[in-house]
Amino acid sequence: MSTTEPLDRGIGALAEPWDDLETTTLRGHGPRVATAIVPKSSIAGSSLIAVVAIMTFLAGLTCGAVTMIVSAASDWRSDVGREVTIQVRPATGRDIEADVRKVAELARTATGIADVRVYSKDESARLVEPWLGNGLNLDELPIPRMIVVRLRSGATPNFSALRQTLAAQVPSATLDDHRRWIDRMRAMAGTAAAAGLAILLLVLVVTVLSVTFATRGAMATNRPIIEVLHYVGATDNFVSRQFQRHFLILGFKGGAIGGGGAILLFGLMQGMNAWVAGTPGGDEAEALFGSFSLGAAGYLAIFAQIVLMAVVTALASRRTVNRTLETVD
Repeated sequence: MSTTEPLDRGIGALAEPWDDLETTTLRGHGPRVATAIVPKSSIAGSSLIAVVAIMTFLAGLTCGAVTMIVSAASDWRSDVGREVTIQVRPATGRDIEADVRKVAELARTATGIADVRVYSKDESARLVEPWLGNGLNLDELPIPRMIVVRLRSGATPNFSALRQTLAAQVPSATLDDHRRWIDRMRAMAGTAAAAGLAILLLVLVVTVLSVTFATRGAMATNRPIIEVLHYVGATDNFVSRQFQRHFLILGFKGGAIGGGGAILLFGLMQGMNAWVAGTPGGDEAEALFGSFSLGAAGYLAIFAQIVLMAVVTALASRRTVNRTLETVD
């Protein structure tokens, strides 16, 4: 065999197009062996999958919690906004029963009113039992009488005119349109959404930093190979593509594990809520937190986070590789 034959083989191997190269190859008398520029399985890769899975799980929990809070607040605002209440307080020298009947008549004649329900004396007294307890004689206490006014769907009653009419004819009556409660619930929902967004941003920052350190570690381990490839003509784009593809797969695996765990958790919570539905505890939990159901939009948001984590992981890796390659002669 000629002494120039190994050299011809090496030149022929290096003459292969770089755009089609996915692995470095070793040729010998035996079968062809392929080794990836970036190892597909390593301790650092497994650790990065775990970190991305945890970050995606936390992001999914945050997204689901914010979705349920905003949905519950919207339901509360809708329920509270469909009715107003009128309190008729006992006053010296006035017949409270006559005042209650007069207020009910005035409310029924107002525009945009669908129904008027007058609470009896016993029903009004039971409203204060959670604070005063039961078994007390409330006859001597100035317990106000409650009148619930339900609004017609799509109507916008003139509350200012109704307040003026009540003040003129029944001075002891007070109308409450629950505007302050609605504003507080709207502010609470906005605060929850802002906090959720801040947590998601922190999760993305932690993910980018983790990917950056993992990419630098992988490049430090494989720096001799990268320098040889760079020296014989491999482009920076080719090298960065290898790392980008590698970390894209790692990011998608970690995101799928974390996002899948979040989806499973919310599915279990929804199933438990359906199981305790109809019980006193279940009804109270549903009234406070909603139905624990994310709906299609919530699950789609978690799936979008899985894809986002994979894309962020790949882009952060490519950016780190390109910066590192600038230091390679």
